[in-house]
Amino acid sequence: MISTKPSSKPSNPNFSSGPCAKRPGWDISVLKNSQIGRSHRSKECKDKLKQTIVKSKQVLKLPDSYSLAIMAGSNTGALESALWSLLGYKGVDVLAWENFGKDWAIDVLEQLKIENVNTHKADYGNLPDLKKVNFNNDVVFAWNGTTSGVRVPDAKWIPDNREGLTISDATSGIFAMDIDFKKLDVITWSWQKVLGGEASHGMLALSPRALKRLETYTPKWPIPKLFRLANKKKLIKGIFEGATINTPSMICVEDVLDSLNWVESVGGTVELIKISNENLKIVEDWVNNSDWIRFMCENKNIRSSTSITLLIKDKWFNKFSEEEQRNVIKKIVSTLDKEGVAKDIIGYPKAPPSLRLWGGATVQNNDMKALLPWIDWAYNSVKNNV
Repeated sequence: MISTKPSSKPSNPNFSSGPCAKRPGWDISVLKNSQIGRSHRSKECKDKLKQTIVKSKQVLKLPDSYSLAIMAGSNTGALESALWSLLGYKGVDVLAWENFGKDWAIDVLEQLKIENVNTHKADYGNLPDLKKVNFNNDVVFAWNGTTSGVRVPDAKWIPDNREGLTISDATSGIFAMDIDFKKLDVITWSWQKVLGGEASHGMLALSPRALKRLETYTPKWPIPKLFRLANKKKLIKGIFEGATINTPSMICVEDVLDSLNWVESVGGTVELIKISNENLKIVEDWVNNSDWIRFMCENKNIRSSTSITLLIKDKWFNKFSEEEQRNVIKKIVSTLDKEGVAKDIIGYPKAPPSLRLWGGATVQNNDMKALLPWIDWAYNSVKNNV
């Protein structure tokens, strides 16, 4: 463990898991052409919104048959719109192994009050048994658990001949992980995660099977306007062409277009996946040589490369109560913040006391390498002064 303060700092100290670091080289000047002060219904703004949809599909290589919309309320708004508009036709299986999965389960059980529900739970750091999922039902799950650092291994566990819809919160996985989109009927994400865009806007991708559900089924509950994708079994097509349900920020639209252009300039999602995987490998090599820290997710096959979540295994630390452990974590994070080395790396409040490093592609590999000796030093400093 390092007791001497390191001399080299990350060039960018932003390791937050959302909103995440801006792309390398980002500057406020990229927003100079944004259509501020204009109606989002004007031709110029609708063109920008449509361009965002088209370019997102191109960069991700989404199937041509999938429809894509810009939604209010970030990934949460996009996912909620899918739940409220699509569920109730069949029973539902919900996977919950971290905070947001648990939130979706609450929505299904307590808000929509669907009766035939199977909830597949697991503790932080683990994954439920995927073999027990009933694909005769609609299935709701997160591709990557942002608050636990656990992801599904792949899409092989999802059958091609499923009867229900697969609804995936993919916000901290998409653009950074290899995803077989054809196995997913609903895919949601936000601009503020892997792309490093600004917050508040989400994306909703629907397969032909999901679109058919909207055109043949109306839920028994009233659907709030913000979540309404169809009207009397008729798809509101404008939503998928840039006519957003509510007023979008054209500054955010300009920013995400810059992010998408950056993805293309570095080699597409293949390169983003490579950068993220290398960030994880850098942390794995460090953890393997450490005597005080470990991953929350010990199974390498389901370990996240974006929301890299770490627990302290040192006996000294584990003699404390949970409240005392959280205070130690806060001191480590505060020490690194004051040094200008790392911002916002404390674990999710409802997760076990932990550190969480964003490893998406907007975090450069050299910055991840530079950070880790500082974490060793900060832990040692706090340990010697408690």
